[in-house]
Amino acid sequence: MNVVLTKFKEVLFSVLPITIIVVILNFTFTPLETQVLYRFLIGACFIVIGLTVFLLGVDLGITPIGNNIGATVAKTNKIWLVGLAGLFLGFFISVAEPDLHILAGQVSTVTSGLVSKFVIVIVVSIGVAALVSLGLIRIVKNIPLRITFTVIYAVIFGLAIFTSPEFLAISFDASGATTGALAVPFMLALAMGISNLKKGSKASEDDSFGLVGLASSGAIIAVMVMNIISKSDRMTGSLEFSDTVSNSLFAPFIESLTTILYEVSLALAPILIIFLLFQKFSFKMPKSTFIKTLFGLALMFSGLILFLLGVNAGFMEVGSIVGYTLASMDSSIYVILAAAVIGMVTILAEPAVLVLTQQTEEVTSGYVKRGIVMVSLSLGVALAVALAIIKILVPSVHLWHYLLPGYIISIILSYLTPNLFVGIAFDSGGVASGPMAATFILAFAQGVAKAVPTADVLVDGFGIIAMIAMTPLLALQILGLVFKLKSKKEGIKDANEQ
Repeated sequence: MNVVLTKFKEVLFSVLPITIIVVILNFTFTPLETQVLYRFLIGACFIVIGLTVFLLGVDLGITPIGNNIGATVAKTNKIWLVGLAGLFLGFFISVAEPDLHILAGQVSTVTSGLVSKFVIVIVVSIGVAALVSLGLIRIVKNIPLRITFTVIYAVIFGLAIFTSPEFLAISFDASGATTGALAVPFMLALAMGISNLKKGSKASEDDSFGLVGLASSGAIIAVMVMNIISKSDRMTGSLEFSDTVSNSLFAPFIESLTTILYEVSLALAPILIIFLLFQKFSFKMPKSTFIKTLFGLALMFSGLILFLLGVNAGFMEVGSIVGYTLASMDSSIYVILAAAVIGMVTILAEPAVLVLTQQTEEVTSGYVKRGIVMVSLSLGVALAVALAIIKILVPSVHLWHYLLPGYIISIILSYLTPNLFVGIAFDSGGVASGPMAATFILAFAQGVAKAVPTADVLVDGFGIIAMIAMTPLLALQILGLVFKLKSKKEGIKDANEQ
């Protein structure tokens, strides 16, 4: 019961700040239709309950499956089998990721179906699968993480030259959206399962990080390659608001239910099949553990349905309306300030960030305090979201103006920062760009893009998740560098005292 309560509190404090901000804005700058506000509040309740149930299911189902599969595959000592397992598992976990479904749905909506949700989900999942496979092989072969990231991001920025502006933002947003509430714990468990077998190796602890960051880069590459091959450029996007408010408060929820049930069933079925096959031929879990894992998968199924219902029928519409209304005001300062505040409270309340800050304090033996990490991340994300909105407001500012120097600095820092911080930093992009980034903040940015005459919803409405995901790469590696310098100074001081 304590675990349920803890999860509920974590999710509640993640969703509550955005909810309070919307209610305050409703009574000040952006009054909403009564039915729209009520649907937003109902959607927020669905998100809290759904995400709580989903995360409980992840703990009971996905984490043990990931650990067991990782350990089973690694014990074979066959590199081709490790790579093949990475391909299959990476693909099916990505297909089931809720944040990716939300992003793909937004792309489909904005392009009026020209780029279908199904295509985005499949293409991104293929990219994730390829890089998860590479990431597992990297662990087995002890290939340095910084060199791997240098090569991959050189490929990404090479492909970016040939990628249309419409898809540049979507590709980087996909990197943040694909590493969400389901993928992150599974990939960490998978990496841990393989790296733990190298107990005599100093690299074992370092190798348990980095796989999530590699998976993210696979999403970027896949969308870019799709765009280059299909030559789908010169597209424009639009965002439509409903002119009429439904008389029924629950009608949008009921209308969305059938589609969501089908999509969630399709997404989670492969994971169930893989688990049953491994159980029959490899795991041989005790009956009680097997039933507990199945129960976890059932919780994931029901929780994901509630979460997506809350997002699609109540939450994202309000994000778009608030962004549109604030951007339509006389001064741009209101929407920039609101964006910064939303970015700050989102990262402060994100449950996974609390885990990340505690983890960073532990691995540095208290040298880097979690409070310092939290302040660095919150200020960084606030700035990132504000800069993303400025990009929409100012036609001469483009997404690559931020991403190119940001990632170049990140790669340079990876050669100066301790190995452990490199892995944690690149993994943490997915942590920062959690459910609230993929839902409310993305919709907010698209609302702003619709209101600005010089902006295009497709080109400018995406990219905000990419900005949020890039922030921890810089913040945590800078803190790692500080930790390294501080450790050296402490070492010299201790030597002098002796």
